[in-house]
Amino acid sequence: MELGETAVRRWVAQYDAECADGPGVGKPLTPEQQRIRQLEAENRQLREDNTLLKKASAFFARELK
Repeated sequence: MELGETAVRRWVAQYDAECADGPGVGKPLTPEQQRIRQLEAENRQLREDNTLLKKASAFFARELK
């Protein structure tokens, strides 16, 4: 692909920073991008909560029998 080594390093640094919930490197996020990330994090948390509630419901249903 003929990519420069510095470009790949910059992308890796950006990815690492974003995974660590940091601001990243380069241009700041637009308000829309910030809102999308916030909603994605909220969606992920709600899915985890839903999974936990399903498991708890199944556990207590078995206990009642």
